[in-house]
Amino acid sequence: MLFDFVDELRAAGITASMKEHLVLLEALDRDVIAQDPEQFYYLARATFVKDEGLLDRFDQVFAKVFKGVIPAQGDAPADVPDEWLRAVTEKYLSPEEMAKIESLGGWDEIMETLKKRLEEQHERHQGGSKWIGTGGTSPYGNAGYNPEGVRIGGQSTHKRAIKVWEKREFRNLDATRELGTRNIKVALRRLRRFAREGAADELDIDATVEGTAKQGWLDIRMRPERHNAVKLLLFLDVGGSMDPHIKLVEELFSAANSEFKNLEFFYFHNCVYEGVWKDNRRRFTERTPVWDILHKYGHDYKLIFVGDASMSPYEITYPGGSVEHFNEEAGAAWIARMTNVYHAAAWLNPVPEQHWGYTPSIGILRELMNDRMYPLTLAGLDEAMRALVRK
Repeated sequence: MLFDFVDELRAAGITASMKEHLVLLEALDRDVIAQDPEQFYYLARATFVKDEGLLDRFDQVFAKVFKGVIPAQGDAPADVPDEWLRAVTEKYLSPEEMAKIESLGGWDEIMETLKKRLEEQHERHQGGSKWIGTGGTSPYGNAGYNPEGVRIGGQSTHKRAIKVWEKREFRNLDATRELGTRNIKVALRRLRRFAREGAADELDIDATVEGTAKQGWLDIRMRPERHNAVKLLLFLDVGGSMDPHIKLVEELFSAANSEFKNLEFFYFHNCVYEGVWKDNRRRFTERTPVWDILHKYGHDYKLIFVGDASMSPYEITYPGGSVEHFNEEAGAAWIARMTNVYHAAAWLNPVPEQHWGYTPSIGILRELMNDRMYPLTLAGLDEAMRALVRK
């Protein structure tokens, strides 16, 4: 079965070499874990998964290969130790939910009854309130309703089971999925260059100990705070077709704001022209000329555009193409100026990459960015940060 497991991991795109397989076998041989299915899951995951973006994929493979903790029809009843189930239950249930279990006589009575039903039942059962089956009110089975239930197989309907077999804990961490604030922070951390600059306002413990030992008296040493020295210019597309992506862009902005001390942000609509703004409520009255930005912020800044790049091609390629005002120069001219000043530049697009070919404007901007357009997914953001680091 372990060989099948390795083959399935490879088929799912997870690196599973013979060395890792031997490490897992050696760990099992040396009894580094108890004979517990949950501990085996974590041991196997720690051995094979090197990227948190693959956690969900690993869960799916694990469930597929090791499915059958509860036996299929006709097999011998499963010998599921009470302590396994109790440990998982205490991990996932709140005190209020644990209290509800007592309404059926307590956990011991529920598990004892489950074992008896597994021994007595010899056929599939639909509905009802006693046997292990589907769609009923028995505490055992699936797709029915009982607030103190043990789901066995199938899909949960009411989300109130005591134990959900083959539960996947990391559904939002697949590298092809859109991001959450936590995952965005993880990806942005690739764009880091730490430095100690500014006032010495942090206690340097090592230097203090060393100085005190040398001088013979307390010699307090201070140092500047260590922070990310990367400088970032962030341009965010707002309004129109970007409205469905507001939540995702807000999460990106929140993560970037917490990760970068030297962050400057501006808003634009569809394409960057001669003016951008910082307050959407004053977008027509308080604009910042792009020329001022190019002269104020040095070429050591990293440049990131965030937008769906979905508009009429005329908005990019022709003067007067803007839908909000008459732009004397085409948006393409301003994109070219900005990427010439800031060589480390990238465009993050919330539109799924497989749809880019259907929108001509995306192709135009992608070309203007020298193909440095990336999907706003965990994998896409990670690739963009790596590209910015290399510049």
